[in-house]
Amino acid sequence: MPDLHTNSSPASEEVPADVRQLAEFIHALPENHSEQILPVLDRVLESTKRRRRILTLVQDALGQLRLDMKYLMFDLEATRRERDEYKAKLESE
Repeated sequence: MPDLHTNSSPASEEVPADVRQLAEFIHALPENHSEQILPVLDRVLESTKRRRRILTLVQDALGQLRLDMKYLMFDLEATRRERDEYKAKLESE
C-alpha cells in the first residue's frame, strides 16, 4: 500500500487530500470490508499519482516551449533588423 501520511512530504503531495482522507476511512473499516476495497484504492492512488506526474511533465514541457519561443522570436527580430540594415546599405550604394 502506498504511503498515505498526511504530512506535506513529496509522496503525499502527489495524492489529493480528499483521496488521502478516503484511504484513511477505508483503512478504518473492518478488515473483511477493507480487504475488498484496498486493491481498488491502490489502483486509484497509482493512477492519481501517474496523472500528477504526467501533468507535471506537460507543464514543464510547456514552460520549455515558451522559453524556446521567446528565443526564436528574439532571433527572428535580430535577423529582420540585420536584413533591413543590409538592405538599406545596398540601396544607399
